[in-house]
Amino acid sequence: MCTVTYLPKTDGCFIFTSNRDEAPHRSPENLDTTTISGTQLLFPRDTAAGGTWVIAGSNGTIVCILNGAFLKHKHQPPYRRSRGLMALDFFSFDTLHAFVRQYTFEGMEPFTMVVVDKKQVTDLRWDGTQLSVQEKDSGSPHLWSSPTLYSPEMQQKREQWFSEWLDGRSTFEQSAILHWHRTAGEGDPENDVVMNRNNIVRTVSISSIEATPLQLDFTYHDLLRQQTKKAQLPVNHEALAVHHRKN
Repeated sequence: MCTVTYLPKTDGCFIFTSNRDEAPHRSPENLDTTTISGTQLLFPRDTAAGGTWVIAGSNGTIVCILNGAFLKHKHQPPYRRSRGLMALDFFSFDTLHAFVRQYTFEGMEPFTMVVVDKKQVTDLRWDGTQLSVQEKDSGSPHLWSSPTLYSPEMQQKREQWFSEWLDGRSTFEQSAILHWHRTAGEGDPENDVVMNRNNIVRTVSISSIEATPLQLDFTYHDLLRQQTKKAQLPVNHEALAVHHRKN
């Protein structure tokens, strides 16, 4: 849930990639599916809380959760609901705006939620008191790093690594960004994009979703078991059209 990139392609297509830094025992082996409010969902299910950190929906929407909002916060349980279950809750609402207006954020642990579809990229941050909503340029690349694990200085350094990788590139391929997500850094195991802090917290998986006109292609790299799972989720264009009309 801790290093995320978004890369735009032509005709509203994009590549969305997430490294999950977590306790190894919470890393699932397979992708799971469910349906909420008529939308088919494809995601890796957290083995502890039952939620997830990244979801592909058949309405063309991707939701991703990172721990923390702007700065590292003090963990003060109990919380009302797990952030991973909140990511699934998102699809119970007709639109992003309905989720923002109607969801109960009070009592949730601070988080960053990234919502992506073929029309927009939205950054939602709950700091425990207030919700910040920022629409980002869907035609530009973006990077997010979890503030609970990475200081502002390390986040800035990661922005630099990403900027250097982007330099001179006009088109993007999934294989290239996956290579960056596996190798970027300076040889510091605690802060490289694939990290390991004494096996207590480490990068356990890399999830990459490529949005095409017809489907979402989900690739799940399980770094603990050294295996890769792939699945395709057809996009329901009728639901996608309704979603955009409502937004």
